[in-house]
Amino acid sequence: MVHQHGDEHDIPGEHRVHRHGGWLPADHRLQHEWLKTQIDYVDRVGKKELIPVLQDFKRLIEGNSRIYMYFNQMWEEIPLKKPYYKDPTGTKKQIRDYRHMLAVLNHIFTQPPQWTDAAFGVGMVGVPMVGVFDYVMATPSGHAAFLDPEVNKMLKKILNEWGRFLKSPKSAEVLATHKQGWFSDHAVKDLMEVANAPLRTSHRFEDMYICNPSAKYYGYTSWDDFFTRQLREESRPVASPDDDNVVANACESKVYNVARHAKLRDRFWIKSQPYSVLDMLGQDPLAAQFDGATVYQAFLSALSYHRWHSPVSGRIVRAFVKDGTYFSEPLFEGPAGGYVEGERRGTTGGDIDVRGISVAQGYLTALATRAVIFIQADNPAIGLMAFVGVGMDEVSTCEITVGQGQAVRKGEQLGMFHFGGSSHCLLFRAGVPVDGFPIPGREENVPVRGQVAVVKGR
Repeated sequence: MVHQHGDEHDIPGEHRVHRHGGWLPADHRLQHEWLKTQIDYVDRVGKKELIPVLQDFKRLIEGNSRIYMYFNQMWEEIPLKKPYYKDPTGTKKQIRDYRHMLAVLNHIFTQPPQWTDAAFGVGMVGVPMVGVFDYVMATPSGHAAFLDPEVNKMLKKILNEWGRFLKSPKSAEVLATHKQGWFSDHAVKDLMEVANAPLRTSHRFEDMYICNPSAKYYGYTSWDDFFTRQLREESRPVASPDDDNVVANACESKVYNVARHAKLRDRFWIKSQPYSVLDMLGQDPLAAQFDGATVYQAFLSALSYHRWHSPVSGRIVRAFVKDGTYFSEPLFEGPAGGYVEGERRGTTGGDIDVRGISVAQGYLTALATRAVIFIQADNPAIGLMAFVGVGMDEVSTCEITVGQGQAVRKGEQLGMFHFGGSSHCLLFRAGVPVDGFPIPGREENVPVRGQVAVVKGR
Protein backbone atom coordinates (compact mmCIF):
# COMPACT_ATOMS: atom_id res chain seq x y z
CA MET A 1 0.00 0.00 0.00
CA VAL A 2 1.42 3.43 -0.97
CA HIS A 3 0.49 6.91 0.11
CA GLN A 4 2.42 8.26 -2.85
CA HIS A 5 4.47 6.73 -5.62
CA GLY A 6 7.91 5.53 -4.57
CA ASP A 7 6.79 4.09 -1.23
CA GLU A 8 6.90 0.58 -2.66
CA HIS A 9 10.50 0.91 -3.85
CA ASP A 10 13.45 -0.47 -1.90
CA ILE A 11 14.40 2.48 0.28
CA PRO A 12 17.51 2.08 2.46
CA GLY A 13 16.73 2.28 6.17
CA GLU A 14 18.75 5.45 6.74
CA HIS A 15 16.67 7.25 4.11
CA ARG A 16 13.19 5.87 4.90
CA VAL A 17 11.02 8.22 6.95
CA HIS A 18 7.52 7.31 8.13
CA ARG A 19 5.31 10.33 7.50
CA HIS A 20 1.61 10.22 8.32
CA GLY A 21 -0.41 10.84 5.17
CA GLY A 22 2.54 10.96 2.76
CA TRP A 23 2.65 14.77 2.56
CA LEU A 24 6.42 14.49 2.11
CA PRO A 25 8.13 11.51 0.45
CA ALA A 26 8.86 8.39 2.49
CA ASP A 27 12.32 8.40 0.89
CA HIS A 28 14.03 11.40 2.48
CA ARG A 29 16.40 11.62 -0.51
CA LEU A 30 13.45 12.71 -2.66
CA GLN A 31 12.84 15.72 -0.46
CA HIS A 32 16.53 16.64 -0.65
CA GLU A 33 16.47 16.17 -4.41
CA TRP A 34 13.38 18.34 -4.78
CA LEU A 35 14.82 21.11 -2.60
CA LYS A 36 18.17 20.88 -4.38
CA THR A 37 16.36 21.45 -7.70
CA GLN A 38 14.65 24.58 -6.35
CA ILE A 39 17.91 25.92 -4.86
CA ASP A 40 19.93 25.20 -8.02
CA TYR A 41 17.41 27.16 -10.08
CA VAL A 42 17.42 30.13 -7.70
CA ASP A 43 21.23 30.18 -7.50
CA ARG A 44 21.58 29.84 -11.28
CA VAL A 45 19.08 32.55 -12.18
CA GLY A 46 20.32 34.98 -9.55
CA LYS A 47 18.51 37.67 -7.64
CA LYS A 48 14.91 38.34 -8.70
CA GLU A 49 12.47 40.84 -7.27
CA LEU A 50 10.32 39.29 -4.55
CA ILE A 51 6.58 39.13 -5.10
CA PRO A 52 4.77 41.77 -2.99
CA VAL A 53 3.66 39.45 -0.19
CA LEU A 54 7.22 38.16 0.28
CA GLN A 55 8.47 41.76 0.31
CA ASP A 56 6.08 42.26 3.23
CA PHE A 57 7.53 39.15 4.90
CA LYS A 58 11.06 40.52 4.45
CA ARG A 59 10.02 43.85 5.98
CA LEU A 60 8.48 42.04 8.96
CA ILE A 61 11.67 40.04 9.57
CA GLU A 62 14.00 43.00 9.23
CA GLY A 63 11.76 45.52 11.00
CA ASN A 64 11.18 43.55 14.20
CA SER A 65 14.21 42.78 16.37
CA ARG A 66 12.65 39.68 17.94
CA ILE A 67 11.61 38.16 14.62
CA TYR A 68 14.92 39.15 13.01
CA MET A 69 16.72 37.19 15.73
CA TYR A 70 14.47 34.14 15.25
CA PHE A 71 14.92 33.98 11.47
CA ASN A 72 18.68 34.37 11.69
CA GLN A 73 19.22 31.87 14.51
CA MET A 74 16.91 29.13 13.22
CA TRP A 75 19.20 28.40 10.27
CA GLU A 76 22.29 28.49 12.48
CA GLU A 77 20.74 26.01 14.94
CA ILE A 78 20.39 23.23 12.35
CA PRO A 79 23.08 20.61 13.22
CA LEU A 80 26.13 21.03 11.00
CA LYS A 81 26.15 17.47 9.73
CA LYS A 82 24.39 15.33 7.17
CA PRO A 83 21.57 15.16 6.34
CA TYR A 84 20.61 18.58 7.69
CA TYR A 85 23.21 20.91 6.26
CA LYS A 86 24.01 19.37 2.87
CA ASP A 87 22.31 17.20 0.30
CA PRO A 88 22.82 13.38 0.23
CA THR A 89 26.06 13.70 -1.76
CA GLY A 90 27.52 16.11 0.82
CA THR A 91 28.43 18.63 -1.85
CA LYS A 92 25.68 21.25 -1.85
CA LYS A 93 24.46 23.46 0.96
CA GLN A 94 20.71 23.60 1.54
CA ILE A 95 18.93 26.85 2.53
CA ARG A 96 21.59 29.17 3.98
CA ASP A 97 19.70 32.03 5.64
CA TYR A 98 16.38 33.89 5.63
CA ARG A 99 17.28 35.84 2.46
CA HIS A 100 17.97 32.60 0.64
CA MET A 101 14.71 31.21 2.09
CA LEU A 102 12.75 34.14 0.64
CA ALA A 103 14.38 33.67 -2.77
CA VAL A 104 13.45 29.96 -2.83
CA LEU A 105 9.87 30.70 -1.71
CA ASN A 106 9.68 33.35 -4.45
CA HIS A 107 10.42 30.64 -7.01
CA ILE A 108 8.08 28.06 -5.47
CA PHE A 109 5.14 30.48 -5.47
CA THR A 110 5.25 30.78 -9.25
CA GLN A 111 4.33 27.12 -9.77
CA PRO A 112 1.68 24.71 -8.53
CA PRO A 113 2.75 21.44 -6.83
CA GLN A 114 4.09 19.00 -9.38
CA TRP A 115 4.24 15.25 -9.34
CA THR A 116 8.02 14.83 -9.05
CA ASP A 117 10.19 12.17 -10.66
CA ALA A 118 13.55 12.08 -8.91
CA ALA A 119 16.77 10.13 -9.33
CA PHE A 120 16.08 7.88 -6.36
CA GLY A 121 12.57 6.84 -7.39
CA VAL A 122 9.29 8.59 -7.94
CA GLY A 123 7.49 10.76 -5.44
CA MET A 124 6.16 14.21 -4.76
CA VAL A 125 6.46 16.91 -2.18
CA GLY A 126 2.86 17.63 -1.26
CA VAL A 127 3.64 20.61 0.96
CA PRO A 128 6.52 22.58 -0.60
CA MET A 129 6.81 25.18 2.17
CA VAL A 130 7.35 22.34 4.63
CA GLY A 131 10.10 21.13 2.32
CA VAL A 132 11.81 24.48 2.95
CA PHE A 133 11.04 24.74 6.70
CA ASP A 134 11.34 21.04 7.53
CA TYR A 135 14.44 21.25 9.75
CA VAL A 136 14.19 24.79 11.12
CA MET A 137 10.70 24.13 12.53
CA ALA A 138 12.33 21.85 15.12
CA THR A 139 15.04 24.27 16.25
CA PRO A 140 14.53 26.40 19.40
CA SER A 141 14.36 29.63 17.39
CA GLY A 142 12.13 28.04 14.77
CA HIS A 143 9.80 26.81 17.52
CA ALA A 144 9.56 30.35 18.90
CA ALA A 145 9.15 31.96 15.47
CA PHE A 146 6.35 29.67 14.28
CA LEU A 147 4.42 30.23 17.54
CA ASP A 148 4.76 34.01 17.21
CA PRO A 149 1.37 35.72 16.51
CA GLU A 150 2.87 38.30 14.15
CA VAL A 151 4.70 35.61 12.16
CA ASN A 152 1.53 33.53 11.89
CA LYS A 153 -0.47 36.55 10.75
CA MET A 154 2.06 37.05 7.97
CA LEU A 155 2.13 33.35 7.08
CA LYS A 156 -1.66 33.43 6.72
CA LYS A 157 -1.31 36.35 4.33
CA ILE A 158 1.34 34.48 2.33
CA LEU A 159 -0.71 31.27 2.17
CA ASN A 160 -3.82 33.17 1.10
CA GLU A 161 -1.83 34.70 -1.75
CA TRP A 162 -0.56 31.31 -2.85
CA GLY A 163 -4.10 29.97 -2.50
CA ARG A 164 -5.29 32.58 -5.01
CA PHE A 165 -2.68 31.32 -7.45
CA LEU A 166 -3.78 27.70 -6.89
CA LYS A 167 -7.31 28.75 -7.90
CA SER A 168 -6.09 30.37 -11.13
CA PRO A 169 -6.30 28.73 -14.58
CA LYS A 170 -2.49 28.78 -14.80
CA SER A 171 -2.26 26.40 -11.85
CA ALA A 172 -4.11 23.76 -13.87
CA GLU A 173 -1.09 23.28 -16.13
CA VAL A 174 0.21 20.48 -13.88
CA LEU A 175 -3.01 18.51 -14.44
CA ALA A 176 -1.45 16.96 -17.52
CA THR A 177 -0.14 13.56 -18.60
CA HIS A 178 3.58 14.40 -18.71
CA LYS A 179 5.78 12.83 -16.04
CA GLN A 180 5.38 15.80 -13.66
CA GLY A 181 1.62 15.87 -14.26
CA TRP A 182 -1.13 14.68 -11.94
CA PHE A 183 -2.63 12.60 -14.75
CA SER A 184 0.66 10.87 -15.57
CA ASP A 185 0.62 7.08 -15.42
CA HIS A 186 2.43 7.08 -12.06
CA ALA A 187 0.15 9.67 -10.50
CA VAL A 188 -3.13 8.10 -11.64
CA LYS A 189 -1.95 4.65 -10.58
CA ASP A 190 -1.24 5.83 -7.05
CA LEU A 191 -4.30 8.07 -6.77
CA MET A 192 -6.51 5.13 -7.63
CA GLU A 193 -4.62 2.60 -5.52
CA VAL A 194 -5.30 4.79 -2.49
CA ALA A 195 -8.91 5.46 -3.53
CA ASN A 196 -9.79 1.83 -4.30
CA ALA A 197 -8.14 0.24 -1.26
CA PRO A 198 -10.81 0.99 1.40
CA LEU A 199 -13.64 -0.89 -0.36
CA ARG A 200 -11.40 -3.10 -2.53
CA THR A 201 -12.87 -1.70 -5.72
CA SER A 202 -11.26 -1.28 -9.13
CA HIS A 203 -12.70 2.06 -10.21
CA ARG A 204 -11.07 4.26 -12.80
CA PHE A 205 -10.53 7.90 -11.88
CA GLU A 206 -13.59 9.01 -13.83
CA ASP A 207 -15.71 6.33 -12.12
CA MET A 208 -14.69 7.54 -8.66
CA TYR A 209 -14.67 11.31 -9.12
CA ILE A 210 -16.93 13.82 -10.87
CA CYS A 211 -14.97 14.96 -13.93
CA ASN A 212 -14.98 15.06 -17.73
CA PRO A 213 -12.18 12.81 -19.03
CA SER A 214 -12.66 14.06 -22.60
CA ALA A 215 -12.04 17.69 -21.58
CA LYS A 216 -8.72 19.42 -21.04
CA TYR A 217 -7.38 18.64 -17.55
CA TYR A 218 -10.41 16.35 -17.06
CA GLY A 219 -12.54 19.49 -16.83
CA TYR A 220 -10.79 20.85 -13.73
CA THR A 221 -10.24 24.60 -13.97
CA SER A 222 -7.40 24.93 -11.45
CA TRP A 223 -5.17 22.99 -9.10
CA ASP A 224 -7.55 23.73 -6.22
CA ASP A 225 -10.51 22.55 -8.28
CA PHE A 226 -8.72 19.22 -8.77
CA PHE A 227 -7.63 18.90 -5.15
CA THR A 228 -11.13 19.54 -3.81
CA ARG A 229 -12.62 17.18 -6.39
CA GLN A 230 -16.00 15.65 -5.60
CA LEU A 231 -16.76 11.95 -5.28
CA ARG A 232 -19.55 10.29 -7.20
CA GLU A 233 -22.29 9.43 -4.72
CA GLU A 234 -22.31 5.74 -5.58
CA SER A 235 -18.55 5.35 -4.97
CA ARG A 236 -18.90 6.08 -1.23
CA PRO A 237 -22.32 4.91 0.05
CA VAL A 238 -23.52 6.20 3.43
CA ALA A 239 -23.28 3.57 6.18
CA SER A 240 -26.76 2.45 7.35
CA PRO A 241 -28.44 5.72 6.35
CA ASP A 242 -31.60 4.97 8.37
CA ASP A 243 -29.84 3.77 11.53
CA ASP A 244 -28.83 6.68 13.77
CA ASN A 245 -26.79 4.36 15.99
CA VAL A 246 -24.23 3.96 13.20
CA VAL A 247 -21.72 6.82 13.00
CA ALA A 248 -20.29 7.62 9.55
CA ASN A 249 -16.68 8.48 8.84
CA ALA A 250 -16.32 12.23 8.27
CA CYS A 251 -13.15 12.13 6.14
CA GLU A 252 -11.40 9.63 3.88
CA SER A 253 -8.60 8.93 6.32
CA LYS A 254 -6.31 6.52 8.13
CA VAL A 255 -6.97 5.99 11.84
CA TYR A 256 -4.38 7.61 14.10
CA ASN A 257 -5.71 7.34 17.64
CA VAL A 258 -8.71 6.58 19.85
CA ALA A 259 -8.61 8.16 23.32
CA ARG A 260 -11.03 7.81 26.21
CA HIS A 261 -11.59 10.22 29.11
CA ALA A 262 -9.78 13.15 27.48
CA LYS A 263 -9.30 15.98 29.95
CA LEU A 264 -10.80 19.40 29.42
CA ARG A 265 -7.28 20.85 29.74
CA ASP A 266 -4.03 18.95 29.41
CA ARG A 267 -0.33 19.34 28.53
CA PHE A 268 -0.63 18.82 24.77
CA TRP A 269 2.99 19.89 24.18
CA ILE A 270 4.61 16.93 25.97
CA LYS A 271 5.78 13.89 24.04
CA SER A 272 2.69 11.78 24.72
CA GLN A 273 0.54 14.62 23.27
CA PRO A 274 -2.61 14.12 25.37
CA TYR A 275 -5.71 15.76 23.95
CA SER A 276 -6.63 19.09 25.54
CA VAL A 277 -10.33 19.37 24.75
CA LEU A 278 -10.78 23.05 25.59
CA ASP A 279 -7.92 23.98 23.26
CA MET A 280 -9.08 21.61 20.52
CA LEU A 281 -12.52 23.24 20.52
CA GLY A 282 -11.16 26.77 20.36
CA GLN A 283 -12.12 27.53 23.97
CA ASP A 284 -15.75 27.71 22.89
CA PRO A 285 -18.27 27.77 25.80
CA LEU A 286 -19.72 24.46 24.55
CA ALA A 287 -16.34 22.79 25.15
CA ALA A 288 -17.09 22.40 28.87
CA GLN A 289 -19.60 19.70 27.98
CA PHE A 290 -16.80 17.54 26.56
CA ASP A 291 -14.71 17.03 29.69
CA GLY A 292 -13.86 13.30 29.73
CA ALA A 293 -14.64 12.98 26.02
CA THR A 294 -13.96 10.08 23.69
CA VAL A 295 -11.74 11.35 20.84
CA TYR A 296 -11.28 9.63 17.49
CA GLN A 297 -8.51 11.06 15.27
CA ALA A 298 -7.54 10.06 11.74
CA PHE A 299 -5.21 11.70 9.20
CA LEU A 300 -5.69 12.35 5.51
CA SER A 301 -3.39 11.07 2.78
CA ALA A 302 -1.87 13.53 0.34
CA LEU A 303 -3.53 11.54 -2.45
CA SER A 304 -6.98 11.23 -0.91
CA TYR A 305 -10.33 12.99 -1.03
CA HIS A 306 -10.42 16.16 1.08
CA ARG A 307 -14.04 17.06 1.74
CA TRP A 308 -15.74 16.50 5.11
CA HIS A 309 -19.12 14.84 5.63
CA SER A 310 -21.45 14.77 8.59
CA PRO A 311 -20.96 11.72 10.83
CA VAL A 312 -24.56 11.90 12.10
CA SER A 313 -27.96 13.30 11.21
CA GLY A 314 -28.80 16.36 13.25
CA ARG A 315 -28.58 20.14 13.46
CA ILE A 316 -25.54 22.43 13.28
CA VAL A 317 -25.27 24.21 16.63
CA ARG A 318 -22.12 26.19 15.93
CA ALA A 319 -19.47 26.25 13.19
CA PHE A 320 -16.33 28.40 13.03
CA VAL A 321 -12.70 28.44 11.94
CA LYS A 322 -10.18 28.98 14.74
CA ASP A 323 -7.04 30.68 13.45
CA GLY A 324 -3.86 29.16 14.80
CA THR A 325 -0.31 28.23 13.90
CA TYR A 326 0.84 27.07 10.47
CA PHE A 327 4.31 25.56 10.91
CA SER A 328 4.65 24.97 14.64
CA GLU A 329 5.90 21.62 15.88
CA PRO A 330 6.70 20.58 19.46
CA LEU A 331 10.14 21.05 20.97
CA PHE A 332 10.56 17.34 21.70
CA GLU A 333 11.33 16.86 17.99
CA GLY A 334 14.22 19.31 18.07
CA PRO A 335 17.98 19.24 18.71
CA ALA A 336 17.54 20.61 22.23
CA GLY A 337 15.42 17.68 23.33
CA GLY A 338 11.92 18.21 24.63
CA TYR A 339 9.23 17.76 27.20
CA VAL A 340 8.56 14.26 28.44
CA GLU A 341 5.67 14.20 30.90
CA GLY A 342 6.55 17.71 32.03
CA GLU A 343 10.32 17.21 32.36
CA ARG A 344 12.69 18.81 29.88
CA ARG A 345 15.52 16.58 28.79
CA GLY A 346 17.63 15.83 25.72
CA THR A 347 15.87 13.05 23.85
CA THR A 348 17.67 12.86 20.53
CA GLY A 349 21.34 13.55 21.21
CA GLY A 350 21.38 16.76 19.18
CA ASP A 351 19.43 15.38 16.23
CA ILE A 352 16.21 16.63 14.67
CA ASP A 353 13.40 14.12 14.27
CA VAL A 354 13.32 13.92 10.47
CA ARG A 355 9.72 12.73 10.53
CA GLY A 356 8.91 16.36 11.27
CA ILE A 357 5.47 17.74 11.92
CA SER A 358 3.76 14.53 10.79
CA VAL A 359 4.37 12.98 14.24
CA ALA A 360 2.78 15.96 16.01
CA GLN A 361 -0.83 15.12 15.21
CA GLY A 362 -2.07 15.44 18.79
CA TYR A 363 -0.17 18.70 19.34
CA LEU A 364 -1.66 20.18 16.17
CA THR A 365 -5.23 19.65 17.38
CA ALA A 366 -4.67 22.31 20.05
CA LEU A 367 -2.66 24.90 18.09
CA ALA A 368 -3.08 24.61 14.32
CA THR A 369 -5.72 26.44 12.32
CA ARG A 370 -8.83 24.30 12.55
CA ALA A 371 -12.52 24.12 11.74
CA VAL A 372 -14.82 23.34 14.67
CA ILE A 373 -18.39 22.17 14.08
CA PHE A 374 -20.79 21.28 16.90
CA ILE A 375 -23.67 19.01 15.86
CA GLN A 376 -26.74 18.18 17.93
CA ALA A 377 -27.41 14.62 16.80
CA ASP A 378 -30.97 13.43 16.24
CA ASN A 379 -30.01 10.33 18.20
CA PRO A 380 -30.48 11.21 21.92
CA ALA A 381 -27.86 8.58 22.83
CA ILE A 382 -25.29 10.85 21.13
CA GLY A 383 -26.67 14.32 21.76
CA LEU A 384 -24.11 17.09 21.23
CA MET A 385 -20.94 15.97 19.41
CA ALA A 386 -18.11 17.82 17.67
CA PHE A 387 -16.10 17.58 14.46
CA VAL A 388 -12.66 19.23 14.23
CA GLY A 389 -10.87 19.57 10.89
CA VAL A 390 -7.19 20.24 11.63
CA GLY A 391 -5.06 22.08 9.07
CA MET A 392 -1.33 21.50 8.73
CA ASP A 393 1.24 23.82 7.13
CA GLU A 394 0.11 24.89 3.66
CA VAL A 395 -3.11 22.91 4.10
CA SER A 396 -4.50 25.22 6.75
CA THR A 397 -7.34 26.68 4.70
CA CYS A 398 -10.51 25.21 6.18
CA GLU A 399 -13.79 26.02 4.41
CA ILE A 400 -17.04 25.31 6.25
CA THR A 401 -20.06 24.93 3.94
CA VAL A 402 -22.82 24.60 6.58
CA GLY A 403 -24.26 27.20 8.92
CA GLN A 404 -25.70 27.49 12.40
CA GLY A 405 -29.18 26.01 12.69
CA GLN A 406 -28.91 24.02 9.46
CA ALA A 407 -30.28 20.48 9.44
CA VAL A 408 -27.90 17.86 8.01
CA ARG A 409 -28.30 14.23 7.12
CA LYS A 410 -25.61 11.69 7.83
CA GLY A 411 -23.13 11.76 4.96
CA GLU A 412 -23.94 15.29 3.76
CA GLN A 413 -21.04 17.66 3.12
CA LEU A 414 -19.82 19.87 5.99
CA GLY A 415 -16.85 21.54 4.29
CA MET A 416 -13.38 20.89 2.90
CA PHE A 417 -9.65 21.45 3.18
CA HIS A 418 -8.08 23.44 0.38
CA PHE A 419 -4.80 21.93 -0.73
CA GLY A 420 -5.38 18.82 1.33
CA GLY A 421 -5.54 18.62 5.08
CA SER A 422 -3.82 17.17 8.09
CA SER A 423 -6.29 15.27 10.21
CA HIS A 424 -9.72 15.37 11.76
CA CYS A 425 -11.26 14.46 15.11
CA LEU A 426 -14.68 13.35 16.29
CA LEU A 427 -15.50 14.11 19.92
CA PHE A 428 -18.25 12.40 21.91
CA ARG A 429 -19.19 13.52 25.41
CA ALA A 430 -18.42 11.42 28.47
CA GLY A 431 -21.02 8.71 28.96
CA VAL A 432 -21.91 8.32 25.27
CA PRO A 433 -21.68 4.53 24.67
CA VAL A 434 -19.67 4.76 21.44
CA ASP A 435 -17.41 1.92 20.34
CA GLY A 436 -16.33 -0.15 17.35
CA PHE A 437 -13.76 2.33 16.04
CA PRO A 438 -11.20 1.10 13.49
CA ILE A 439 -8.00 -0.12 15.09
CA PRO A 440 -4.96 2.17 14.71
CA GLY A 441 -2.38 0.65 12.43
CA ARG A 442 -4.63 -0.54 9.61
CA GLU A 443 -2.93 0.15 6.30
CA GLU A 444 -5.75 1.46 4.13
CA ASN A 445 -7.97 4.50 4.67
CA VAL A 446 -11.38 4.17 6.29
CA PRO A 447 -13.82 5.20 3.52
CA VAL A 448 -15.57 8.52 3.95
CA ARG A 449 -19.27 8.05 4.83
CA GLY A 450 -18.55 4.43 5.74
CA GLN A 451 -19.09 3.10 9.26
CA VAL A 452 -16.59 4.42 11.82
CA ALA A 453 -18.33 3.62 15.11
CA VAL A 454 -21.54 2.34 16.68
CA VAL A 455 -23.52 3.82 19.55
CA LYS A 456 -25.63 1.62 21.81
CA GLY A 457 -29.02 3.27 22.18
CA ARG A 458 -30.04 4.26 25.69
